[in-house]
Amino acid sequence: MVAHVTTVAFLGLEARTVDVQVQIANGVPAFRVVGLPDKAVGESRDRVHATLSALGLALPPKRITVNLSPADLPKEGSHYDLPIALGLLAAMGVVDAEQLGQYLVVGELGLDGRVAPVPGVLLAALHASENDLGMICPADQGGEAAWAGRIEVLAATDLLTLLNHFRGIQLMSPPEPARAEKQVGGPCLSEIKGQESAKRALEVAAAGGHNLLFSGPPGSGKSLLASCLPGILPDLTPAEALEVSMVASVAGSLEGGKLLRARPYRAPHHSASMPALVGGGLKARPGEVSLAHLGVLFLDELPEFQRSVLDSLRQPLETGKVTVARANAHVTFPARVQLVAAMNPCRCGHLGDASLACARAPRCAAEYQTRISGPLLDRIDLHVDVQPVSAADLVLPPPAEGSAEVSARVKAARDRQSARYAGHGIRTNAEADGTLLEQVATPDEAGRKLLHQAAEAMRLTARGFHRVLRVARTLADLADAENVGRIHIAEALSYRRQAPVN
Repeated sequence: MVAHVTTVAFLGLEARTVDVQVQIANGVPAFRVVGLPDKAVGESRDRVHATLSALGLALPPKRITVNLSPADLPKEGSHYDLPIALGLLAAMGVVDAEQLGQYLVVGELGLDGRVAPVPGVLLAALHASENDLGMICPADQGGEAAWAGRIEVLAATDLLTLLNHFRGIQLMSPPEPARAEKQVGGPCLSEIKGQESAKRALEVAAAGGHNLLFSGPPGSGKSLLASCLPGILPDLTPAEALEVSMVASVAGSLEGGKLLRARPYRAPHHSASMPALVGGGLKARPGEVSLAHLGVLFLDELPEFQRSVLDSLRQPLETGKVTVARANAHVTFPARVQLVAAMNPCRCGHLGDASLACARAPRCAAEYQTRISGPLLDRIDLHVDVQPVSAADLVLPPPAEGSAEVSARVKAARDRQSARYAGHGIRTNAEADGTLLEQVATPDEAGRKLLHQAAEAMRLTARGFHRVLRVARTLADLADAENVGRIHIAEALSYRRQAPVN
């Protein structure tokens, strides 16, 4: 007899069905797991053996073979423990195999039989819903699986409780969908004194989803400005919350199985490696650019990152996704992020102050800034020079306008974009391109003349030309203007990098 249990293998944000086949046959006693398992899956036999011993069950003195089909699909992770254990129990006649076939199973087993949380439960539950199956998962992630819709979810604390449920001795109640508490979106803009032009650029970036670079001396408030951005961004829509939570689920960072409500804000250290930033590694996990999907990726001290690491962001920033290529698989993760970066003008940071600048200025500034490639800078829509805050600014009373007022304007601008791009599969002006961008962001005659003159004088690339149009469209949305005018083009041009760094 061969017992069958359904589980999944994860390739990026794709869940593929895996049939766990368990056979108990006559022969030399052995317990083998085949089907391209990794080390964690291969060790499942030891955890399963210990779990059954804890329940007072002994393995039959026969040849036990567990096949994970399809055999050519790599199997990674500890979530195969529970399906292997249940498949073995079904082959032994302890569990009804037909009843077990109605569920998709994931879960890691402890030596005492407890079922531990595993990554990817939300994806597995959605896959189960698509295939008209129920879901068996760890108890701590029942609320996560419940978001998949009208499917039966059995959230088990341990294997014994699950067996008692199948026997009708101890029925488990279905879990309720869990949702994380809404978090406070960082500091308020009212805490920042001065820096009006930088705060204006922050509002424009939030309204259109544009990439933003702050450049200025140390202590001018660049990091504080960036940390205010989550507080003025609109809340996630239900569909966006599901997208963000799916990435977090695969990464194993969905705490308590609660669906995320706040936009991600990721700020990796400048020593981050390429796999840490864009994804990859031995098991092709999502990187920071994917964990920040539909949120903010903040890179402080931008030139201190390795140049090759920064250049690896060029494709994700353009396409909104990142593909990790490996010999045995190609994995794609979403990466529609809003990049916010901060940097000093030179290594000492005081290029514009003759009394503080080092003896190598301005040569040190050229060398420092060439650590960032021109193509990456060309993908940043808003370049803002942040000036030092004077003592006169610090003694002023707090600004009357805070994050709440700016957030209202940002939301109104985003609502206009949502209505404009309905049916086009994009959310913000920063994603508009090609014919659609020409339709919605064509300036009036005066604006068109100014744009053409500036494109020649500033030597704008085709990408830079289109990014100016996107920013101008956002400025028009903030002003509740139907068409893009000269004033919007002029302000959008003021945010472009004036000259190439190298």
